[in-house]
Amino acid sequence: MKYLVPTLLAAIALGASAHAQSMVKVGTVDMKKVFEGYYKTKDAEQRINEARNSAKKELEERMESYQKGAGEVQKLNTEIGNDALSREAKETKSKARDEKISELKNMEREINEFRATREKQLQEQSGRMRQGIVDDITKVVNDKVKAENFDLVFDKSGMSLNGVAVVMNAKDGYDFTDSVVTILNKTKGSEPAAAAPAPAPKAEPAKKK
Repeated sequence: MKYLVPTLLAAIALGASAHAQSMVKVGTVDMKKVFEGYYKTKDAEQRINEARNSAKKELEERMESYQKGAGEVQKLNTEIGNDALSREAKETKSKARDEKISELKNMEREINEFRATREKQLQEQSGRMRQGIVDDITKVVNDKVKAENFDLVFDKSGMSLNGVAVVMNAKDGYDFTDSVVTILNKTKGSEPAAAAPAPAPKAEPAKKK
């Protein structure tokens, strides 16, 4: 009989522990699906693509001007090499070629600066948009957690360092992804117009020496 009481106490303790564990409320959310389903994500991608295409077009225009100038230099070199050309004419063309080469060097510098500056602007703009989206999603998820008293919430789309899904399996009843997307998209159409992307720096005309 003296062994019966500790045994009963152990059984009660185990039962209480199991009951406490069964009361833990677990939820799952597919953050990848939330990001893709949120209208601001699509809008941000569209604005970034438009800004990138605009920068690409301007870069191509600058490159066309550069190639045209390089062609002029090549033509002048050919003319300078003509033995029938007078000394004075060669000197004049040589001066014009040197000035054109100087312009091309300035243009090359401006093109490189434009490419680096515009790419930095696009990265910063993309980062700001993404952070705003993350903040919106985090707020909705946290509100959902508080409202429904979740003890643990896992991201179904998360991957471990070993490339294995963090959540191997979960019942559909644990998931509240769709409700998060629905709440996020309720504000569609009521948001103020987004600010236009920062304008690309304009190339200054090459200065003649």
